[in-house]
Amino acid sequence: MRAAGRAVRARLRDRIAASDPGLLRLTAGLRTVGAIALTLAVLSLLRADVHILVAGAMAAMVATFAIREKQPAAQAVTLALGLPVALASVSLGAVLNTRLFVGDVFFVVLIFCAVYGRRFGDRGTALGLIGFQVYFLSLFVGAKASTLPALCGALAVAFCASALMRFAVVPATPAGVLLRLRLAFRARLAQLVAAQAELLDAPAEEMDKALASLREGTARLHETAMMIQGRLEEGTPDESAARLVQRRIADAEIAAERLGLLLLTARTAERADTLTLHLPGAPAPSVTGPELPDEAGATLRRDLHALHALVLRAGSGDTGTGLAHVRNRLLGYRDEENLPPASAAVQDVFRGIGESARAVLGLRIALDGPQDESDDSPATARSREELDAEDAAIDGGGEEEPQEEQTGLRRPTTRAAVQVAVGSSLAIVGGELLSTQRWYWAVLTCWIVFLNTASTGEILVKGYRRLLGTVFGVVAGILLAGLVGGHTWTAFALVLVLIFAMFYTAPLSYTLMSFFVTAMLGLLYTLLHTYSLDVLVLRIQETALGAACGVVAAALVLPVQTDRRTNELLGTVLERLAEVTEAAVGQLSGGPADELLDKARDLDQALSDLRAATQPLIHPVTPLRTRRHTARYVVALLETCAYHARTLAATAELLPTHPSIAADPRLRGAAGRTVRNIEVIAARVADEHAGAQVETGPSIASLLGSDAGTPRYGRITDRVLRHLERLDEAVVGLARPLDVPVAAPKG
Repeated sequence: MRAAGRAVRARLRDRIAASDPGLLRLTAGLRTVGAIALTLAVLSLLRADVHILVAGAMAAMVATFAIREKQPAAQAVTLALGLPVALASVSLGAVLNTRLFVGDVFFVVLIFCAVYGRRFGDRGTALGLIGFQVYFLSLFVGAKASTLPALCGALAVAFCASALMRFAVVPATPAGVLLRLRLAFRARLAQLVAAQAELLDAPAEEMDKALASLREGTARLHETAMMIQGRLEEGTPDESAARLVQRRIADAEIAAERLGLLLLTARTAERADTLTLHLPGAPAPSVTGPELPDEAGATLRRDLHALHALVLRAGSGDTGTGLAHVRNRLLGYRDEENLPPASAAVQDVFRGIGESARAVLGLRIALDGPQDESDDSPATARSREELDAEDAAIDGGGEEEPQEEQTGLRRPTTRAAVQVAVGSSLAIVGGELLSTQRWYWAVLTCWIVFLNTASTGEILVKGYRRLLGTVFGVVAGILLAGLVGGHTWTAFALVLVLIFAMFYTAPLSYTLMSFFVTAMLGLLYTLLHTYSLDVLVLRIQETALGAACGVVAAALVLPVQTDRRTNELLGTVLERLAEVTEAAVGQLSGGPADELLDKARDLDQALSDLRAATQPLIHPVTPLRTRRHTARYVVALLETCAYHARTLAATAELLPTHPSIAADPRLRGAAGRTVRNIEVIAARVADEHAGAQVETGPSIASLLGSDAGTPRYGRITDRVLRHLERLDEAVVGLARPLDVPVAAPKG
């Protein structure tokens, strides 16, 4: 009974960890709700009126979500600096509230300074956000000079409550967050293996559904790996430990993605294209049959489920002969003599399972330290020796390259500050024409649509999502206001629920977040006795006006067109891809060691930025359907290229320690065409009049040639050649959607 209960709790824990990596959303929601509840409790004991309660609640929310630093010491400094900024802001708001022209001018200047402060990093961003939001708070509650002492007291209580929740009740150290992210990576890796097992037995008519699940699992695993990459520096004791975890996470991700491709190839009539795993909506290849009915197929199913169990139990501290037996059997597939009799494609899947088991073993050693080796088989012992040799070869990374700093109006923070100031001025004028009392809603929307956006298209999409969420939120606000009536504490309880939902869903859906914000505001209006249907309709109008002002300012003042933004980021991705490929091939050819892990991480980050920037192009409301499909196809091709480049980099890093991989000088010349093609495409993206052409020709394998009496490709492995081949094909495939001319094959 106890064992069953532990199993249920473990499954629930894994599901939560997988759905919310690092528990970052849960932590944000609990901190904010806790800070607000504590503030309300203290202020109610002091018999504050409802306006002060609302101000305290809003201040606690701002003081909690504005802080973004990862180290607790830095968070404490920013929070301490934020209180005087908040006190100054609310004081100026109370004084200037009745002086329309002066107050409006100051508000615009404050907005400019708040946005410009982003150039000073997380602290500048937080202080600017606190200054703006608290000034908005003073307008919302109608602050006056007579109420200023009570408001300042409420702000002090709110900041103290936020500090107590952040540092005592719901603490989150960098090491703790990294630990939870590692658990999430393990849970998502298990989910991906489960999706791969389902793909193995999926009937032909359900292959598209199984492939969509596999594609989603692969993307979610990569997302978690990127989150871990961003937390390694703060969450590990030294650089060597960070690089070790980075290596093992990358190994596990590559092995899992490769296993999915091998399974897809085993189920289809021809070689599976890597693009299939990265292009949303891509149809499944033709299937040879509903399942693999022979003995090898049954063994394959058993071992996929065993791999799933191994992944789940690898982080639970569960040891014993059962786990050791499973691990030994799966690692044995790395030796050719242990492969079951089957077709070449199915045997490749068994090899992939063996490599995945090795990656899980390496991940466990890196995260949990030395393991019990008493039950190791010879294959497991060899895997441990390889991992130990790789770990010993890891040293500190190289110095970061200095990045070119833009100046003047070219600097993104300066440009955004000017745009927001102009848009806010328009919003003030238009908002006061709609309402002399609630004009600030238009300004708030204009401010918000510029947060975390960099192009006109991104601002347009964000404004659309905010308006959509606001419309539905108004309907919910009407219903909730009717339910709570005049029950103050019932309304506050619902406000807490809505705030938690707002923070929990914010990273997932901006529309949902806007919905919960608007529903919450309906309750706040009820508490302030200013609720009416006209007020909520005005909220929609002001929101639409603010979004329109933001789009107009972005389009007319120092505009950054979406195409220009995506082309710049596309050029960066291609540059990083060329760097990783050239460095990996150089090392595989016998050249000096390079910082391949860092270069691969830079490639992944550049690709992540491009993926975010293309959202306006692939959004369902985008009328240009052809451009939407092209953008999605190009990003999928680049993800395919990145996968092969990451794998080449990971293989190159094994050269000093892995006995089955040796440098081959011929690779540099054979892969030179691929690197040149990447550079040609990058030049064409930067200048559409560039005249160079993408080259095609013989396969990479044929360029290597072969010597009599030697293995098929000399000393280099087939796997490296396959990745080089597919990378070359994917790069040539990029030429067509990007309108890059392709030269006819020579000869």
